[in-house]
Amino acid sequence: MGIFPFSKKELLTEAEKQRLVQAIRAAERLTSGEIRLYVESHCKFVNPIDRAEIIFLQLGMDKTKRNNGVLLYIALKDRQYAIVGDKGIHEKVGDEFWQQQSKLLLSHFSGQRVIDGIEACIKEIGKSLCQHFPFEAGDENELRDDIVIGK
Repeated sequence: MGIFPFSKKELLTEAEKQRLVQAIRAAERLTSGEIRLYVESHCKFVNPIDRAEIIFLQLGMDKTKRNNGVLLYIALKDRQYAIVGDKGIHEKVGDEFWQQQSKLLLSHFSGQRVIDGIEACIKEIGKSLCQHFPFEAGDENELRDDIVIGK
């Protein structure tokens, strides 16, 4: 009897990945802000916010011109998540906005609608980024839109 590693392919189907990438692209279309999604099976830390903050830095999200990157971190098997916004967006929206996004995710997750919840959260973050960081001439997509799949 052996231990089989958890396959990365089991985290999200190709259709789910495409759906979420399209949500990110739509959310970023009218803003200079950046949204990244990092999904893994288990959180390596006790507190998912600590894990998300490290990933935020590893992905270079702290290097956007306007400090307006947002990371949505999901540990599917552990049922944990965190949302980390850079200082530029956090100064505009404050703690209440992040708490609202957390409630939005939880409401979907409790009904076993994980992908719907992630998609809804991306949409709401995108609206806020559009409001506070509208797209201007010369803006470019500073970070990739793909989903990062962890271990």
